[in-house]
Amino acid sequence: MMTEADYYALFEAYSHGELAGPARTSLEARLSADPDFALRYADFTELTGTLRAYGRRQQTRQQLRGLHAAMLAAEAPAEAVVAEKPATGLTHTVNPMLRISRTERKLREFWSGHRATVGVAASVAVMAVFATLLGLDIWRNSHLPTRSGYQALRLEINNLKHNQKVLDKTIKRIDGGVAPPLAPVSKFSGTGFALTSEGYLVTSYHVIQGADSLLIEGKNHQRYHAEPVYSDIKHDLAILRITDRKFTGFGRLPYAIKSGQADLGERVFTLGYPREDVVYGEGSLSARSGFEGDTAFYQVSIPVNPGNSGGPLLDERGNLIGVVSGRQNDAQSAAFATKSSYLVRLVDSLAATAKATAPYHLPRYGQLAGSGRPQQLKKLQDYVFVVKVYEKD
Repeated sequence: MMTEADYYALFEAYSHGELAGPARTSLEARLSADPDFALRYADFTELTGTLRAYGRRQQTRQQLRGLHAAMLAAEAPAEAVVAEKPATGLTHTVNPMLRISRTERKLREFWSGHRATVGVAASVAVMAVFATLLGLDIWRNSHLPTRSGYQALRLEINNLKHNQKVLDKTIKRIDGGVAPPLAPVSKFSGTGFALTSEGYLVTSYHVIQGADSLLIEGKNHQRYHAEPVYSDIKHDLAILRITDRKFTGFGRLPYAIKSGQADLGERVFTLGYPREDVVYGEGSLSARSGFEGDTAFYQVSIPVNPGNSGGPLLDERGNLIGVVSGRQNDAQSAAFATKSSYLVRLVDSLAATAKATAPYHLPRYGQLAGSGRPQQLKKLQDYVFVVKVYEKD
């Protein structure tokens, strides 16, 4: 049984390239296959990175102290080199090489008169640098990173907003400037799907980021107001809850949520709303890691478009294995989905913090295995929704 120290020693050797070929290959295979092990390695990487950053700050602080001490030493008056009385009768002698130039004398006078001011300015500059670094770190942790070559798939609906404003102006002209305002339209949209029969749903975090209100719409003219209850920014996941009193429940969900890893090359499919009508796509699981090797995501060979974010990724038996998140800009068929194991972990965290107003009963048994794809899709469509995001102008 490996201890925490054993794990850290193993990770340290791996990060420094000290593992032999077979051991390194075995470790990388386990990182790809075991989410808990990958999370442990991520924690190690984060901890060592923090320690290295702290060491660099300490080194910078020591350098500043050394510079300050050197400046103080330079301020002290130069003393003549005194020798004991020699045999010739001379009482003192001065080193002829010890001379202070006029420029150095002016600099010393300036430093003597402005030492406090310069010291304060230097301290303020150092504090500003560290405050900037801290602010950047906080911003990165509170915003989904925009990585080069990666595109999140939230659909922006600028044309609807423009059409509404034009129509609003037209009505005002017809009625002499007195007209009731039109109903607001959504600014962004994505996809979401039912997580539990009690009214909880899942979507991508970037779909709802910055939302003032949310509206969930289904294929049978189902329309519900919803609110976010929990988010995992790092893994691009968000849990929503339907708030309408008229909502009575989804009933039994037809799919199970898979907590383990899917197999490389496995056939997969998805449903989403890149437009008003639901769109089906299928392909295969092409990598068990996502963009730039992120082990929290899968790569799949399914063409996806803005609006697909938050849609379910399912295997041949209709089990949920991921949540569609984004795509690679330079490869149209390379899409990425957060692994369902991280969704299960998010639900467990939420249940542990007692933030849920209703219990979470995740579906354990699917009803889609053995059915043809058209029959699977007919059942699934009742549980996949458009997520419309409203923001204040």
